[in-house]
Amino acid sequence: MTDTIVDSRPARTVLATAGAYFRLTKPRVIELLLVTTLPAMILADGGFPSIGLVAAVLGGGALAAAGANTINCWIERDRDLAMTRTAHRPLPSGQIEPRRALAFGLGLELAAFTILWSGANLLAAGLAVGAMLFYVFVYTIWLKPRSAQNIVIGGAAGAVPVLVGWSAVTGSLANPAWILFAIVFLWTPPHFWALALKYRDDYAAAGFPMLPVTHGVKAATRQIVAYAVAVAVTSMLLPLAAPVGALYVVAAPLLGAGFVGAAVRLHRDPTADRGFAFFRLSNVYLASLFVVGAVDTLVA
Repeated sequence: MTDTIVDSRPARTVLATAGAYFRLTKPRVIELLLVTTLPAMILADGGFPSIGLVAAVLGGGALAAAGANTINCWIERDRDLAMTRTAHRPLPSGQIEPRRALAFGLGLELAAFTILWSGANLLAAGLAVGAMLFYVFVYTIWLKPRSAQNIVIGGAAGAVPVLVGWSAVTGSLANPAWILFAIVFLWTPPHFWALALKYRDDYAAAGFPMLPVTHGVKAATRQIVAYAVAVAVTSMLLPLAAPVGALYVVAAPLLGAGFVGAAVRLHRDPTADRGFAFFRLSNVYLASLFVVGAVDTLVA
């Protein structure tokens, strides 16, 4: 009796290909977008929305962001090859054919629109796809290769998920939704400029005019401090428009003070490692601020 040898290489190939497509979507970016979307839904509802609606919005929102990120990777595949940080991505490393990546990204956007329209409403679906178009055409194609202010304007795309969450619940947009939008919008530049401090040489090699490359490290950290202050101040406007309670009223200034303090320390000692530490801290700050707002609403 002879043993049968099973070739496991096809299975490994399928898993490797699936993993490559998954990495195209930049899942870590998607996580943060969802962290801001659900609290916006809770604030809009004044409680926890239905599970079906939450599933549709988070699922559709994740697919919309995944599609936008995939198309971004397709557009920037040649520049990614010039950067140490991104040269290993599926497209520049040759793991996925460009035409397949583009088809995958467009398919994700179609699925996202369908899920959001059927599971929420047309406004939410339209906002999600509109954010993708803005991210691809305004930020990726037009601004990012041409202007040091690319992330200031282009960051609007990353702030749209809070509007998607709010409109999915209410069918419209209101002042609290725009304050949440402004928080994310103002938070985005210092978040990405801190990352650009870490990978300044990479961005220069790829020809991206990120602020630390074009204006220097000190100029970039000054802007980081200024935007950190703007975010902290804007976060304290939410109680004027939304029924958040004492927890948020107390926590927002404290979180903002910590965020601004970290920005000031970065400006005083603007090393690459401190820049990356601030980048990671900014994720914690934004997530904490939105989670506190959601918890406060649920408790109230």
